Amino acid sequence: MLKKDGVNSTLDSTQIEMKRKLGLVAAVAISVGTTVGSGIFSSVGEVAGAGGSALVAIFAFLIGGLINVPANLVYAELATAYPEDGGQYIYFREAGLRPLAFFSGWISFWATDPPSISIMALAIANYLAFFTGFSGIVVKLVATGLVIVFMMIHLRSVEGGGKFQSFITIFKILPFAILIGIGLFYMDLDLISQPPMESAPVGILALFAAISATTWSYDGMGAVCYMAGEIKEPEKNMPRALIISVLLITVLYVALTAVITGLLPIGELAASEAPVADAAAQIPIIGSAAGKVIAVMAIIVITGSLSSCIMFQPRIEYAMARDGLFFKSFGKVHPKWETPYFSILVQCALAIVLIFASNISDLLGYFTLVALVKNFLTFGTVFILRKKKGYNPIWKMPAWRLMAIIAMFMTFILIASTFMWAPVKGIIAAIVIIATGLPAYYYWINKNNKVKE
Repeated sequence: MLKKDGVNSTLDSTQIEMKRKLGLVAAVAISVGTTVGSGIFSSVGEVAGAGGSALVAIFAFLIGGLINVPANLVYAELATAYPEDGGQYIYFREAGLRPLAFFSGWISFWATDPPSISIMALAIANYLAFFTGFSGIVVKLVATGLVIVFMMIHLRSVEGGGKFQSFITIFKILPFAILIGIGLFYMDLDLISQPPMESAPVGILALFAAISATTWSYDGMGAVCYMAGEIKEPEKNMPRALIISVLLITVLYVALTAVITGLLPIGELAASEAPVADAAAQIPIIGSAAGKVIAVMAIIVITGSLSSCIMFQPRIEYAMARDGLFFKSFGKVHPKWETPYFSILVQCALAIVLIFASNISDLLGYFTLVALVKNFLTFGTVFILRKKKGYNPIWKMPAWRLMAIIAMFMTFILIASTFMWAPVKGIIAAIVIIATGLPAYYYWINKNNKVKE
């Protein structure tokens, strides 16, 4: 039986499949939009402080980007082997690591995804307050409104959501491009060639320290893999999107760092809490308006990240529900909009609840280590999958063992530094995940076994 609009009314919403409606531009926009966030506004100063000189900071971002290429190559191969929604969950599942697959989604839903939406929405609202002066409950209401607006965009159409994500990603890169373009005319090359700070490490140690400080700025490019089931021609577009993204972001970061280090002495840059704003203040055209200019840039940049997260994050619970490892309703696809509407609604609703809670960023701090371990293990699945007979990726990365090892090594550096920074938080998070996740996992496993009987 068909409705007038052609939707099959006899199909249950958990039986409807999502279609491939997103092209290369949208895929790149998801990857770039997720990665280029508010972190770059502070990380330039952190990298400068770690490296001790302008040249080391510039080379650190260049090398940091290049060594992230292997991670994207691993994701590209996995995504063409299993071009379906779910990302890391799918790769663990296909590697025969079903418990890890479940835990990857369990962590995402309860500990990282909704809180990240809340934090970004509050960040945008706080930057808007810089211009309007509102505060307190109004900030939270504005943040809530932002979540609802982007929820509706991505709820009603994956095509419309893809077009908006493409627009906002281009729009978020544009201010950086303008700042870089104008800054080139005012930068002082002598500042870039000045000797390192006295307190900084020297030689290769300085470079390693600076590269380590760039790693967070490149995190997030694998986000597009969560929507591989909705990307047109994934065998072509997934590798292209991931490679284009890492190269584009690397060029952006290197150019931005070069301009900033040419506008601000390395000592001031390392000590600055707002390095991009302080550097922009050195440009006569911007001058005293630098704070407002950077606030506008931050609003645009974080808006792109918020939109991207609301778009891709609900896909992992959708994939889990389709496998019977999460609440069945999360596997529902809207018969008209063809989006995982229930998963989007619940995740955004939880994010809104968290907006009115306190210390949300602390929650992310607890689970950062666990999320990094999840990434590390994801890169390791390629060693298992390459031995399986049914593993047949349409696109295979060159020198795959070396690429996977480099990807795992870079993630391990983050794991080690995060553990040294907050070991207790990481251990507590792991205990909480196991204590809550194991009963839930075996509940759904037993439920599925009963259905099969």
